[in-house]
Amino acid sequence: MSLEEKLEKIKTPNLENQRYTAVVLSSIEDTLREQNTKFTPTAYFAALLALLKQTAHDAGTSASEPNELVSSTVYLLDLITSHVPAALLRTQFASIVSLLAPYLSAEGSNTALLKSAIGCIESILAAQDGPAWNLPSTQTSPRQALTALLPLAIDQRPKIRRRAQDAVKTVLENPPPGPSLDHPAAELCAVAAQNNLKSAVQLVHQNRKQRNKNAGDDGNDPSIIHALQLIKTVAVASGGWPSKKIETLCELLLSISRSRNDFLVMSAFEVFEVIFESMQDELSAAKLPRLLEAIVELKPQQNDAQLLPPWIAILSRGYGAYAQLESEEVFAKLPELMDLVLTFLPNPSHNIRVSASECLISFFANCIPNSVILEPSVYDEKVLQQVADKAAELLSVKYQTAWVEVFNVLSALFDALRWRGDPYLLPLVQAVGELRGNNSFQGKKEADQVLGHAIRSLGPQAVLSVLPLNLVKPKKGQAGRAWLLPLFRDNVTNTNLAHFKDELVPLSETMYQRVMDHGSAEKTMDVKVYETVVQQVWSILPGYCDLPVDLQIAVDQKFAELLSNVLYQQADLRVNVCRALQKLVQSNQTVLDSDADTEELQIEHRTTKEDAQKNMSHLASFASNLLAVLFNVYSQTLPQSRAYILQCINAYLSITPEKDLIDTFERVGKMLEAEIPAADAPIPKKQPDQPNRSKMPPTSHTLLDLVIALSIHLRRSTFAALFILASNIITNPAILASDPQLIKKAYKLIPRLATSETGRAALQARSAELQQLIIATSEKTPVPARRDRTMAIDTIINFLDNNALHFIPTVLSEIVLSCKDSNEKARTAGFQTLFSAAKRIADAPPSTLIRNSLTPHMLDDAPDAVASVEELFTMVSAGLAGVAPHMVAASITALGALLYEYHEHDALTGNMKSELVDTVTMFIQSNNREIVRAVLGFVKVIVVILPLEALEPRMAELVPQLLVWSKENKGRLKAKVKNILDRLVRRFGGQQVEEWAGSDAKKLIVNIRKARERARRKKAGTGQADSDEEETGTGKGGQSTYDNEYDEAVYGSDDDDSEVLGSDEDDDDAMSGVTLKSKTTNRTGKSGKGAKTGREQFIRNQEDSDDEPLDLLDSKSMSAISSSRRSATKLGGEQHRKTKAKYNEDGKLVFGGADDDDGDDTVIDGNKTDSKGGAVDAYLDAVSGPHAVQRGQKGKLKVKSGMQKSSRQESRAGGNDEEMLDVEEAREVARKILSGKGGPRGQSPRSPIQKGQGNQRRALSGEKVDKNGVGGGVSAGAGIDKRRDKAGPGKRGVRFSSHPARRGQSKRSSPRGKARFEMNLRAAQSQLLLFSGTALALAASNDEAYPILEDSSTSSIEPAKREVD
Repeated sequence: MSLEEKLEKIKTPNLENQRYTAVVLSSIEDTLREQNTKFTPTAYFAALLALLKQTAHDAGTSASEPNELVSSTVYLLDLITSHVPAALLRTQFASIVSLLAPYLSAEGSNTALLKSAIGCIESILAAQDGPAWNLPSTQTSPRQALTALLPLAIDQRPKIRRRAQDAVKTVLENPPPGPSLDHPAAELCAVAAQNNLKSAVQLVHQNRKQRNKNAGDDGNDPSIIHALQLIKTVAVASGGWPSKKIETLCELLLSISRSRNDFLVMSAFEVFEVIFESMQDELSAAKLPRLLEAIVELKPQQNDAQLLPPWIAILSRGYGAYAQLESEEVFAKLPELMDLVLTFLPNPSHNIRVSASECLISFFANCIPNSVILEPSVYDEKVLQQVADKAAELLSVKYQTAWVEVFNVLSALFDALRWRGDPYLLPLVQAVGELRGNNSFQGKKEADQVLGHAIRSLGPQAVLSVLPLNLVKPKKGQAGRAWLLPLFRDNVTNTNLAHFKDELVPLSETMYQRVMDHGSAEKTMDVKVYETVVQQVWSILPGYCDLPVDLQIAVDQKFAELLSNVLYQQADLRVNVCRALQKLVQSNQTVLDSDADTEELQIEHRTTKEDAQKNMSHLASFASNLLAVLFNVYSQTLPQSRAYILQCINAYLSITPEKDLIDTFERVGKMLEAEIPAADAPIPKKQPDQPNRSKMPPTSHTLLDLVIALSIHLRRSTFAALFILASNIITNPAILASDPQLIKKAYKLIPRLATSETGRAALQARSAELQQLIIATSEKTPVPARRDRTMAIDTIINFLDNNALHFIPTVLSEIVLSCKDSNEKARTAGFQTLFSAAKRIADAPPSTLIRNSLTPHMLDDAPDAVASVEELFTMVSAGLAGVAPHMVAASITALGALLYEYHEHDALTGNMKSELVDTVTMFIQSNNREIVRAVLGFVKVIVVILPLEALEPRMAELVPQLLVWSKENKGRLKAKVKNILDRLVRRFGGQQVEEWAGSDAKKLIVNIRKARERARRKKAGTGQADSDEEETGTGKGGQSTYDNEYDEAVYGSDDDDSEVLGSDEDDDDAMSGVTLKSKTTNRTGKSGKGAKTGREQFIRNQEDSDDEPLDLLDSKSMSAISSSRRSATKLGGEQHRKTKAKYNEDGKLVFGGADDDDGDDTVIDGNKTDSKGGAVDAYLDAVSGPHAVQRGQKGKLKVKSGMQKSSRQESRAGGNDEEMLDVEEAREVARKILSGKGGPRGQSPRSPIQKGQGNQRRALSGEKVDKNGVGGGVSAGAGIDKRRDKAGPGKRGVRFSSHPARRGQSKRSSPRGKARFEMNLRAAQSQLLLFSGTALALAASNDEAYPILEDSSTSSIEPAKREVD
């Protein structure tokens, strides 16, 4: 801000305390105007100085009680002084200092006056020259003024302290011209700051001793912190610290570092950091050696766990800063520094060991210059040998307690020396490898990390020279080192590819030959090991191909043939070979695209851009042959395993010469044309279905994939044939009828071309042809091609000319319908295309017209329209008049998306928004659920984006219309309405929404409001921020739950009934193709907060298991696994144990004698499971078996088996109710049933069923009855009624009727009545068996077993009517 702007701002004060300053300034300007003096800084300065002298003399103002005139004058003088010429300030130095001195030394001066006085002194001192600074401080001189300023830099008042420190910094940063590097007053400031720090430390220690406090109270005195701030200021401003005062300062700082106050220790470290950073220039570099020597001399005691870590950290930082200036000198001292720090590694203190290891790592990373790596001198090699020898000592027993830190140091050393560590570090590799090979060694993981760094830096060849694999011809007494192969796979890079050819390929051949020699016999363990070694050897090849240093020598014809044979013959090795070939190209391309300089590339990769370009040219000579091999392999590979081959093909297409590319395209194109059927060819017969994963695609699919891969690398001259080929495929009716997948692939060509510069130019030139192609095939698009066709339209829209915008209304209906597509990816593409169309129209020049007369579905004389966002809304709104509900719903969905995207756009007026909202909300009264779902989504959008003043007038009418659908569960309309009301409560409050909703929906609004309050309290209790998900849209970890803001607005809600995302099928919402980023789905398929992340399962205790673990591989183990933790009372105790039903020798079911002859009878299910397992099997069959209750698409209950399913549910529900029968009660009921006493008139239930009464039908159990009359399930007979339990509503009970044969007694004498009676009786018996959990001894009083029905003639038996609660 200029001086004029500052003065102008003062003339118009905003605060009361500035008005007097404005009056003073106005008076001065009036005086200057009367004297005809220009308003210059010098004139202002003279007037203000005269006014200050007169005020101080006449008024007799004291420093402790300055008046407003003095404060305003000094404030204006502070503003003016910095703009006054330096010569004038030097001449007026004595007078100004004498006038301001009383205000600098007075403790009672107000803050504003003192800050202004400090500013004046700052400007005056910055203008002084060298001779003035040489004057002694005993007389009025700059030194005396600066001495008065320094105490204010540690003042207790923050504003005063900050202003004084800034003044000192400004003065020291502007030294007068002279031969000295430092400011003449730098030493004065350093001594004063150092003395202040020393006095503060002594005072704190003295107070601590007097009060008998511990050392942790050092930080309670702020004087130390203020003194440290002043030291940092002086160090930054003066470019370091005076050399003569470094030792004293270091001693003070290290003593402060012993404090237990973390803030104080950090402040001391910051001082060192500031000093080191301020010495990064060459002028200050001369001070660093002395500073570092002083730090080394202040070495603490060997076991000082409190002071050693900060001292080591300071040492590391200091030599790191020194290495940036004098790298050669620091590298020469590296062995000495290692000796200094290595003494702390065996220390028993963990903190000291970690600090020492980090210091060594810092030395290796910062103190080894690049010149030593690239071109070391003889002296450098000696230093490297010394460093390696000292590093080898770290593996001795002396450092055994610190081997974790030692391994970290060795890894850093390998990384620092890179390939220059060979041969100096090979003894280290050998020692670590021998440790790793020792079975009793516990640090194998750490050793593997060290060896990995060694492999990456030295290369696999150097490592294998001291640690051979010993796999082919193992030496006696040496174990094999196959464990090295995984390390090679993960760490080999930027090495010699020839080593793989010479060493590892023969190893692979030997192992593979051993596998072949084994033949087709069953594989032994050795053969499996050989196969594994082969796999591991070839998994290393991608690392060898990652920027090899000998590519031009190693990659020859023989190597290419080897890789081709492996690709053809060994399918399991194709992934590694393709990755290796791809890395050969990509690694060199990365170097060519890098911005690094030559030296950095040589250090990092041992190559240059020139070498990388030569490598690319060398690879290009093999590209054609390799592509031929890759094409053949691609055609022989299943589609799900082709991705890596196609990536490799793309890599080599990028370097293939242009002539070879054209030849390849022509050959592939001719083959594809031969595979395409003629337009009038008959439709081939459908081939028998094969498993998708084992079915090879047609040759035409493979060839078209290759054409698409070739397309972006071709030149413009071939694009004509390319477009003709794609057009023939898309418009071919035979392909449309027989192979829609081929059309889908053809549409992929257009977006593919848009990824290259040449392709974009071709699309721009052939835009008209592509538009005609899209329009001509609009009615012939197969379902699988919808998504790719939509993406092709999106690409064409992006390349439309301004005079071709009529293409957008032509395809707009197709775009809108794609927003409601059943496929999620197609919906996403539809929304993307809709937004692209809107952006293209919005970006058009203001005068651009959309020629509606060129649109096929409009009249020839249709007027043109101006291209604007409102026009697009108008075009989309035309779909609201459609006949099909799907089209209307799609239009509403598209309008909602566009409104959310452009509601803040300037071209969309408020009137247009209002009309749009009124029009769309009218459809809430529709009877079609699909339309209503779309309208609810639109309403949710306007509730989120529209301002309150636009929403509130509509809510009184809209909310009651929404509540009409609040009780409709189909299509989740109820949940949608509740979510909208939830958002309205957020914006307007619950009371207002209750008024709109009326009394009928008051409970719903209250529920929403209370749910939000509970959620808010829960968040407050867990310490989370109280923010709406509507605004934050974040899930766990701060990540957004939705892909974009529109999806969040439409689908986001706090309610448990979150939106169902997808298509309109199965009554799901298809508002957009939204996919939650992290969405869990529970067992029933529901998504949202209520969905569990996984289904919990419990293993139940077995009575006869003897605490043995459950064998999960046993087919019977399912009976011991439950989805809930069931109690012992539910499973049955000792008095409610189920026994096993048995058959007698005639095959009849026997009741009674549950404890007798268990071994002679056959279990019904044929499995010797325990009683609890049988109960669980029955439970699982009821809840998840084929006859369980299921929900259909619209939430309806689906019952498949009639009475059988109902009876199972009743019987098992009865097992959990309070009306549990024990064994004796069950037997008594059974006796009554068998004896007929429970029925009326004592009729016997043993009437036989007559035979031959029609075809066999399903019994009441829902299963077929065999010819002996034995049903496969449990029937819900007349003896069992489903009632509400007396305990309360919502529970089911089972009641045994006292007249089990009541339903059949009216027709007792007829065959049908007898059959029905017999079946009902057997149903009651089966129910008793399951209900009581015990094999009922129905024949307890007599040993006669009840005979099995011998007639299956049930044609006249009607299933009982299902009762629905």
